[in-house]
Amino acid sequence: MDKNFVIKNVEVDYRDRPEGSDSKLNTISDGIRVIKTIFQLFKDYRPLLFFSVLSAILAVLAVIFGIPVFLEYFRTGLVDRMPTLITAGFLMLAALLNLSCGFILDTENKKARQNFELQLNVLAQLIKLEKK
Repeated sequence: MDKNFVIKNVEVDYRDRPEGSDSKLNTISDGIRVIKTIFQLFKDYRPLLFFSVLSAILAVLAVIFGIPVFLEYFRTGLVDRMPTLITAGFLMLAALLNLSCGFILDTENKKARQNFELQLNVLAQLIKLEKK
């Protein structure tokens, strides 16, 4: 679908499992494997959305950690919870890095898609020339 290929349905025969045979599926480990694959595909095909969501989560955590420290600073003029302030700063930095990674990967993804389409067009032109 990502490469705009034609998709066709192929019908297959389905039959029940023979009596007495056991399933090789494991609900938990197979489910974890499926969820990991879904996240991997989501990251590969929609990197900006993936990293934007991750960035938003980190930014919200940074704000949650940072607001009490800033309120205390404005009230007393002192920062008693320096580790919390540093954690909030690093979380915000990680959020900004994730967002910039999302932009970079999204741009690379679009360029790769364009390059693939160009290569298909060149290949189609070569096939046309060979037929003549």
